[in-house]
Amino acid sequence: MVIFAGYLKGGEMKFKVGDKVKFLNENGGGKVVSIVDSRLVKVETDDGFEMPVLTTELIKDFRAEQSTEPQQTQVFSVQPGQVSQKDEEDEADRISLINPWGNIKEEKGIYIAFVPHEQQWVLTGELDVLLINHTDYDILFNLYFKQADLLQGIDYGSVTAKSKCLIDTIARDNIEDWCYGIVQVMFHQENPAHVYLPVHSLINLKPGRFFKEGSYQSNTLLQDKALILSVAPESTFEKASGSEQEQKFGISTQTRLAEPPKEKPLIDKHKTALFEAVVDLHIGELVDNIAGLSNHDMFNIQMEYFNKTLESAINNDYRKITFIHGVGNGVLKNAIIAALEDYEGLENKMASIIKFGVGGVDVLIKSKE
Repeated sequence: MVIFAGYLKGGEMKFKVGDKVKFLNENGGGKVVSIVDSRLVKVETDDGFEMPVLTTELIKDFRAEQSTEPQQTQVFSVQPGQVSQKDEEDEADRISLINPWGNIKEEKGIYIAFVPHEQQWVLTGELDVLLINHTDYDILFNLYFKQADLLQGIDYGSVTAKSKCLIDTIARDNIEDWCYGIVQVMFHQENPAHVYLPVHSLINLKPGRFFKEGSYQSNTLLQDKALILSVAPESTFEKASGSEQEQKFGISTQTRLAEPPKEKPLIDKHKTALFEAVVDLHIGELVDNIAGLSNHDMFNIQMEYFNKTLESAINNDYRKITFIHGVGNGVLKNAIIAALEDYEGLENKMASIIKFGVGGVDVLIKSKE
């Protein structure tokens, strides 16, 4: 079983539960009382309030540490088959609550997430492997992955309701060891509305998915972009029953294939009404920083996004999509009009001058029927 000590880095500092800390950008400080995730801890302030704080906004209060009298090191005697107090504490350190910031929109269920450490460059750096329990039940889990052509027992343990568990931190070179696996889950609640049968779910990922930027999606389960697999949505949980007929003939556990939640079509990001959308192609709306981009680079980015959103609108039965190309020198507008000639069943006209001036074009998509 993989055990983690629950330390977090803040700049060059490492934090753990119990550390005395000071705020970098304001007066005061407090004590770290829990680890939320790889970038967030809960601090109990000197006034007795608990609040989530980014580790980058904290610094260790070394004066408090120096004023603390040295404590005698405790030695624990552990008999065979027993778990030491330290192991229990370390095990608890890797369990943390799911997203504490707001409502979670994903369906309740069990998930596995691969979270890049480098959120600005999701295709580089190490990844955290998390097991997410987005249910009202405590769970027992058993996790296997095929590594070096052999199925290995990677981890087992328990995760409380509405919590997540850090399974491992992996390098990009080891991604192939995390593509094929099996997750088994059992559910427990003191006064359950339903008793569910154990879940047996298969994981079968293509390694190439880890090297596509689009695989790492923003979500409300975590604070970070992640490649998320739905191991078992709660809607697929099979209820156990004590009826005589079911006891006689038995009930088999449910086996399913873990898969990413269905992604919303790109065009839905720009939806303004039923079957209608407005897409702003100004370069400032498409990229965060244009430093280093030539005019040709920016034009290519705009045309690529135009093509992607147009294809998405056609494939999802939209009827009208307005592209805001701006005034400029007319290069982008002319390129859009030329590109539309390659499509059948499309019409274009100048968009509403009242709404968009002379910088927009309406594309009308005829029904496929």
